[in-house]
Amino acid sequence: MPVAARVNPKDFFTAEEWTPLAARSSWKGLALLAHCWAVIGAATLMGIVWPLTIPLAVMIIGARQLGLGILQHDAAHGALNPDPKINDWVAEWLCVNGVQTYRDYHLQHHKYGQQAEDPDLVLSAPFPVSRASLWRKVVRDLTGQTWFKQKFGRLTSNLARRKPGEPLWPILKTEARRQRRWLILNSLAIAAFAAAGVWWGWFVFWLLPRATWYQLVTRVRNIAEHALIAKNEPDPLRHARTTRANLIERALLAPYWVNYHCEHHMFMHVPCWSLPRVRRLLARDGVTARMEGAEGYLSILRAVTTVPA
Repeated sequence: MPVAARVNPKDFFTAEEWTPLAARSSWKGLALLAHCWAVIGAATLMGIVWPLTIPLAVMIIGARQLGLGILQHDAAHGALNPDPKINDWVAEWLCVNGVQTYRDYHLQHHKYGQQAEDPDLVLSAPFPVSRASLWRKVVRDLTGQTWFKQKFGRLTSNLARRKPGEPLWPILKTEARRQRRWLILNSLAIAAFAAAGVWWGWFVFWLLPRATWYQLVTRVRNIAEHALIAKNEPDPLRHARTTRANLIERALLAPYWVNYHCEHHMFMHVPCWSLPRVRRLLARDGVTARMEGAEGYLSILRAVTTVPA
């Protein structure tokens, strides 16, 4: 199976430039993780004190839940912390999702980026679509249907295949075992909110953002990164797209420099906080003109909805 073409950093940077770009930090990744949780906490407090701000809080928290995924993504590349044990531990427990399973999957995406064997190709392959099709996806995301299918699709499938008279408990037990990490962490969160006197807090300030806004911004991010990029693209400067993000988009849609996705595919072990500097150096030498890019997320959404309804 052909792997995606690679670039050599020496073709773009001097040794003096590349060394700090590729360097891990013992504190920057942890500081970003602390920032992410602090924003989630502040938005939660805002929504509790001023209930009218709950819709805004849901958007902020959903974007930072994506932020946790972005930091876990850095950890999957070993870029969150120079100590492998700290790198994996904080990703495993403070980024909510298990890192090793994700790493095994995600590195295949980089190995075969935009090639036939890329496991993420299915996410971008359907585009372009009609505007009506995109809106149906948005509705499914914002109503929790996408989340429910992802979280409980296997359970509902097993229940649908259950034969008459077959006991229910083994199916539920198997699912509970598979979801035990999620059940434990979220049970603890519910207990913490209840102890604080806001028993409903977990449902409004964690589950609701996760099941709605997080799903939408994750979809938009996936579209922006790889939609309308040719399958089996030979040019490694065009395996992914970098999207210009304004302040509001960085707050509610693309946190922690996730929009610099072309640079990430070119130099996948560079920590996320160094990607803007990578961009500036490449722009200095005129390289960005050869890279896949977009002026904003709305421009991408317009581009992928060119198929008549």
